[in-house]
This record gives sequence, structure tokens and C-alpha cells, in this order.
Amino acid sequence: MSGAERIEGHCLCGAVKIAIESPKHEIEICQCDMCRRWAGSFYSAQTGDSADVSGDEAISTYRSSEWAERAFCSQCGSNLWYRFLPTGNRSFSAGLFDAAAAYGVEKEIFVDERAEWCRIEGNHPRQTGEEVIAEAKAAGFSFD
Repeated sequence: MSGAERIEGHCLCGAVKIAIESPKHEIEICQCDMCRRWAGSFYSAQTGDSADVSGDEAISTYRSSEWAERAFCSQCGSNLWYRFLPTGNRSFSAGLFDAAAAYGVEKEIFVDERAEWCRIEGNHPRQTGEEVIAEAKAAGFSFD
């Protein structure tokens, strides 16, 4: 990866390193029940054009649903990514990247499932789970 903007991040212990090419400068927040259990509050998703990941020996994955896989560092437990299996697209935990601390929120999804203590300020779009699923189905994805 060279030429374009790039951000680099790592898990808590440094065993897994991730570099994202052409990162999106906004973070998507997922407030669904599974993400809250996985992340402890909500999942903050960092995306970009492509990613290089090193430290494969420390990466463990968990199939959290019929359409999703989540990865974490088996040494320190840091959440690494969420993969939407129908497309193979991954989003990475924004907390892994120092640069992401300066990015704003693009949108929140599954706001109908958020914890009362987990409200995010700002004027950005917010979608319920029903709206997110309907949008995905309209794009041709099946959740049955």
C-alpha cells in the first residue's frame, strides 16, 4: 500500500497490526445487542479502501451469526474487526487507530437496541434495526 493516505493501528499488546489505505474519515457506530456485548458499549467501525493485517497467529475469529464473523486478538482480547460474510467486507474497531480519534460519527445503527447510558451526541443519521435490515434486504441480502 503506497501513495494514498494510510492509518496504522494495533491491538492492546501489539501482536496484531492493521494498516488501512484511504480510511473513511467518519466512524459508523453500531448499537445492536451483539455489538454491545462484544465491545462493552457499542461498536465503532473504521473502514477504508483496503487493509493489511499482520499477526495472523494471534487472531481468533467467532461466527456471531449466519451473516457475521468477529475477530479478536487471542493474546490481549482486543476486538479487531467485524466481517459481513455475504460481501466479505470488514470494518475494524476504530479504537485500534490513533488517527480515528479525530473522526466524526457518520451514523448510528440499531439505535432501538442501545443502552440508555450509551447515547452519542451530534447531528448525524440514526437508524433502527428494522431500517438497517430493510436497507440490506433492498440491496439483495438475505437474513433468513
